[in-house]
Amino acid sequence: MGIFDRPRLRPQEKRDDMPEGMWTKCPSCEAMLHQLDLKQNLNVCPPCGHHFLFGSRDRIANLADEGSFEELDADLISANPLGFAKYPEKIEQQRLSSELNDAVVTGRLSIEGKPAVIAVMDFKFFAGSMGSVVGEKITRAIELATAEKRGIIIISASSGARMQEGMLSLMQMAKTCGALALHGEAGMPYISVMTHPTTGGVTASFATIGDVNLAEPKCMIGFAGPRVVKETTHQNLPPGFQTAEFMMEHGLIDGIVARKDLRHKLGILLGYLLTSSTHP
Repeated sequence: MGIFDRPRLRPQEKRDDMPEGMWTKCPSCEAMLHQLDLKQNLNVCPPCGHHFLFGSRDRIANLADEGSFEELDADLISANPLGFAKYPEKIEQQRLSSELNDAVVTGRLSIEGKPAVIAVMDFKFFAGSMGSVVGEKITRAIELATAEKRGIIIISASSGARMQEGMLSLMQMAKTCGALALHGEAGMPYISVMTHPTTGGVTASFATIGDVNLAEPKCMIGFAGPRVVKETTHQNLPPGFQTAEFMMEHGLIDGIVARKDLRHKLGILLGYLLTSSTHP
């Protein structure tokens, strides 16, 4: 054997006591991350800062003052208005796997002592798609915030409208925006937070019309996918044109906030905007 030859390593046999799903590879820096480390770091890669998907209840726990969150409309469940084949079975499967009744969780809370109502979308339920229940829960949350003179915060993570509900899904775009218009007329603030991914009808409606639009680092924000956009416009698209950084450079969003800093940022904004709304 030559001095520069190396014997091939024998393949390692999988140990029976090695737990499944304990390690995750970061898609950005390719670091191998233990699930416990990820959880303690709010599902953000410690070496490079890549923001993984984050569940709605984990987000609320990270943002709400201790003991302040009161969930609303938790029992709303999608019907099958169009008679879409196997839709009820898919909904039931999603409920079991995600432990959610639909793709958004809403409720009252306070953030650093500031009163608000929050709606947090969850991508793990039907890819965060917006059906009738999502639109209804968000609309009710906005209306409650208006009635109780609270700020409204909507955290988006969505693939867009839910095709199984057809036009009824698209109607939620107008319904949520109408409620937000009345909320604004009442002088109450709306803060929108976009996370990865925010796309489709959610982007084209409530996600991008906040008094303040924030986003997590490097999250995808867009209406259609890059291939569809290119085929429609027949233009060569700039690199990273659907990232939060590109959107901030071109004026769609007002700030990029790391997950660990979001609670304090929302507290500051609510404090300022709520005070401004009571002193025109």
